[in-house]
Amino acid sequence: MTLEEKVGQLFVMRVYGHSATAPDQADIDANLEELGVRTAAELIARYRVGGIIYFTWTHNTRDPHQIAALSNGIQKVSLDQPRGLPVLISTDQEYGAVARVGKPATLFPGAMALGAGGSREDARTVGRLGGAELRALGIRQDYSPVADVNVNPANPVIGVRSFGADPDAVAGLVTAEVKGYQSAGVAATAKHFPGHGDTAVDSHFGFPVITHSRELWSALDAVPFRAAIRAGIDSVMTAHIMVPALDPSGDPATLSRPILTGILREELGYDGLVVTDSLGMEGVRTKYGDDRVPVLALKAGVDQLLNPPSIDVAWHAVLNAVHGGELTEARLDESVLRVLRLKTKLGLLENPYVSDTGVDHTVGTAAHRRAADRIAERTTTLLVNEERLLPLSRRRTPRVLVVGADPASPSGTDGPPTTVLATALTELGFTATALSTGTAPSAEGIDNAVAAAGGVDAVVVGTYNVTATGSQKTLVERLVATGVPVVAIAIRNPYDVAQLPDVHAYLATYSWTDVELRAAARVIAGSARPRGRLPVAVQRADDPAKALYPIGYGLTY
Repeated sequence: MTLEEKVGQLFVMRVYGHSATAPDQADIDANLEELGVRTAAELIARYRVGGIIYFTWTHNTRDPHQIAALSNGIQKVSLDQPRGLPVLISTDQEYGAVARVGKPATLFPGAMALGAGGSREDARTVGRLGGAELRALGIRQDYSPVADVNVNPANPVIGVRSFGADPDAVAGLVTAEVKGYQSAGVAATAKHFPGHGDTAVDSHFGFPVITHSRELWSALDAVPFRAAIRAGIDSVMTAHIMVPALDPSGDPATLSRPILTGILREELGYDGLVVTDSLGMEGVRTKYGDDRVPVLALKAGVDQLLNPPSIDVAWHAVLNAVHGGELTEARLDESVLRVLRLKTKLGLLENPYVSDTGVDHTVGTAAHRRAADRIAERTTTLLVNEERLLPLSRRRTPRVLVVGADPASPSGTDGPPTTVLATALTELGFTATALSTGTAPSAEGIDNAVAAAGGVDAVVVGTYNVTATGSQKTLVERLVATGVPVVAIAIRNPYDVAQLPDVHAYLATYSWTDVELRAAARVIAGSARPRGRLPVAVQRADDPAKALYPIGYGLTY
């Protein structure tokens, strides 16, 4: 390989378009503006990138057959180059709140829902079936599972993407999901090392600082990563966070040799692939320029450089660092060999292509969808059930109003949540109507919901990150005051219940994807029992030092 080809193997890039060679004009324009090329084919020919990452917003994931064709097109273009190599195609398919490939692919419950279910077998099944679908689409590296231990309820970036707040429970589920993905021939990725679970800052937009001592880090954050390494994890993703106890220099972990080489490689004994989180995120760009970040990441011990803002700036920065002696070609060889070893392990060197038949036989099958539904039923968590309001009776409470938050749906779900819930309840024998009031209900919207509640037998309200002073809280309080039975559902973070002490019944679904909402509807209707247990503690609103509901809490009937 030439030096330029080695540099290219270290990059994993976004590219706009549904086709490797013939994207829509708008995507050509976006590629020219951001990447200086027109198509994925030109990106590969110019920079010989070793990886491509798929996003919804780059229009890579319209439908399964299109995704498979895009993957095949990318592989052909790369293999047609001189000394051509297959491309390692990746995506963020965590399920729950973060998914890039939507319907008709199967959408499984996300991490915190699985944490509530507590079943390692379910986590393994999600990895195995989800991994099989990704592989059928030509996606061989998944940036999942999240191994962060979410001990901070105010965490704006992890939250329900984590399995929970107990490090041993998280470790068991991480291990199971890793084994599931890798048994399906997809590289799993534990993220975000050394642990992003205790922060109130989103590293997309700022630079979080984790103040854990070395001892606390070892007993809490490190536990799931150690477990993933023991399970043979193929890749680990870095976090753009500062952890002074692990490296007092002020550098983000992504650029920290003491953390990535000293701890991850040498102390934890990990010799697999290390991939950065996106280099376009603010957390890695606050201290150094975009020309320094990729060089410092490689010096720290990284192997794959994910999605820098400018591929041209980053690619030339690495090349120039070798020419100037800051990086040796031998150092690049270490990472290139790890990339090639993983491509070999995944079978890409033998056959990188996928087939339409494989898509039809694997993606979104009835068996996979049934498995997702069964798993979701085991995750729905009942926190409040005054006077045994639930399950609702079709005879006594036939008319149901569904109101509440309708956040933008994760990729490829039916949505909006109020409509999904109302439709599911109607199919279960109720007469349900939907009235969206949003995540910040207006005074008029609240009045309309209260008026509509006067004509029904029960109200179901979806809440999404309720705050002490927000209008979602006002909406629920006004609905409770009508005297109509109110069932609330936390459709994202389970912490909402602490702000709404007077609600008659409260469920947590941990996400607002269809599979979780339909399962909640079955629990409300009594066709399924609530079986989930809180994987995080819910603190009291008036005294956050005390737990309102501890880890493991959950009612049933």
